[in-house]
Order: sequence, then structure tokens, then C-alpha cells
Amino acid sequence: MTAYVIAENEIIDPETFKAYGPLFLPTLEKYGGTFVVRGATVTELEGEAPKRVAMLAFENAEAAKRWHDSPEYAPAKAIRMKSTKGRMFIVE
Repeated sequence: MTAYVIAENEIIDPETFKAYGPLFLPTLEKYGGTFVVRGATVTELEGEAPKRVAMLAFENAEAAKRWHDSPEYAPAKAIRMKSTKGRMFIVE
């Protein structure tokens, strides 16, 4: 069953965050993930909308977890965690 990784983030350190993309993109490809939504406009319907949203698709939740926990993604994840605030989760 397809699993989606949804990230809701606010960039708090834009200069540091610049290094994220070049490290992140090769890991997404290596682990079979694809973009569904990337930096799209968010319109509030109910509650407060996040500043920035990305949605990634993986073959299943296990594949998404392998990517998230991989040694290849670790450097990018450290940059994201340092330069943004938000949350990331899997939806099946």
C-alpha cells in the first residue's frame, strides 16, 4: 500500500536550510520516493495552516521508514532539524 510522508515545516534558518536540498534529493531517489507536493501554496480551511508542506510517496510505510532512518538521509535530516521547526509523519 502506498505510504505518504508529510512534512509540515517553517524555515527558521534559511541560510542553513539551503544545504538541505542537494543532500536530500539523492536519498529520495535512492529509496524509491517521489514528490507528490513540494513547497505548494497552503490555504487554510480549518485551523492554522503550516508555512510549508511537502508530501512524498513511497511504495509502503517500511520503505518510507528505511529512507527516513537511512545513513544517507542522516546529514540532510540534521540540517532540516536544525533549520526548521515542524513535524513529519507517515500516512498510509
